[in-house]
Amino acid sequence: MQESTKALAKVPAVTLGFWVIKIFATTLGETAGDTVSMSWLGETTSSANGWGYLIGTGIFIVPLLLLVAAQIRAKAFHPLLYWATIIASTTAGTTLADYFDRSLGIGYIGGSLSLFACVIASLALWKHKLGTVSVDSVSSPRAEVFYWATITFSQTLGTALGDWTADSFGDASFMGLESGYVFGAVTFAVALAVVALLYRFTSLSRPTLFWAAFILTRPLGATVGDFLDKPLAKGGLDFSRPVASAALLLAMGLCLVLLPQRSVGH
Repeated sequence: MQESTKALAKVPAVTLGFWVIKIFATTLGETAGDTVSMSWLGETTSSANGWGYLIGTGIFIVPLLLLVAAQIRAKAFHPLLYWATIIASTTAGTTLADYFDRSLGIGYIGGSLSLFACVIASLALWKHKLGTVSVDSVSSPRAEVFYWATITFSQTLGTALGDWTADSFGDASFMGLESGYVFGAVTFAVALAVVALLYRFTSLSRPTLFWAAFILTRPLGATVGDFLDKPLAKGGLDFSRPVASAALLLAMGLCLVLLPQRSVGH
C-alpha cells in the first residue's frame, strides 16, 4: 500500500489551478514549438523543405523521454518536474502534429484522425491492461507509461485540431481582425465549459470527462498561441515567438507559486 501511495503522490490533484496551468503550458508548447521549427529551422521561410518539423520533433523528444523517465523514477510528486514534462510533451506535440499535417501531406483532417486513433488506442490498451484509465489509479511504472503516452498523443492531437479549426474559420472577422484563431479559441473554450457542466451536473464517467477536457485544452492553447505570434496579415498579433514563450513560461511560474499544486490523495 505504501508503494502505491508514493506512486499516486506523483500525480497532481485535478483542481481549477491544474487546468489554469495546463492551458498556459499548452499555449507555451505552441509558441515554443513554432520558435524552433518555424523561426529557427526556417519552416516559414522560402527555404522551407519540410524537414524542420521532424528535426524539431527530434529535438523535443529527447528531453521528453528523459523527463518521463525522471518522473517515473521519482519517489514523490515534484510540481516542477511534472510540469516540465508536460511542457516537453506539448512542444513535441506541436512539431509532431505539424509534421503529420504538413510534411507528410495528409492535411489537417488526416492528421487529426490519425492522432485521434492513437489516443483511443492508447486509452483502450491502458484500460485493457490495467482495468481503468483514471488518473487516480496511476500507481505503478506501467500505469505511468500509459499516462504519459496518452498525454503526448493528446497534446499532438490537440495541435492538429487547433490548426484545423482555425483554418476552417479562415478570414472570419473579429474586432477588426480577420482571425480564425480567435474563433477557434472561443470554440474550444465553449467546449471546455460544456465538459465542466457535464462534470458538475451529470454522472458521466469522470475519466472520460477528464481526458476530454485534457485534449480540449491543447487546441485552445494552440489557437491562442497562434493568435499571439502569427503575422497581422494572417489574423495574429505578430508577437515575437521567443518573447511570447518567455512570457508564458513566467506566467506558468507565477501560477505555480500562487496556485500551489498538491498530489492526488492529499
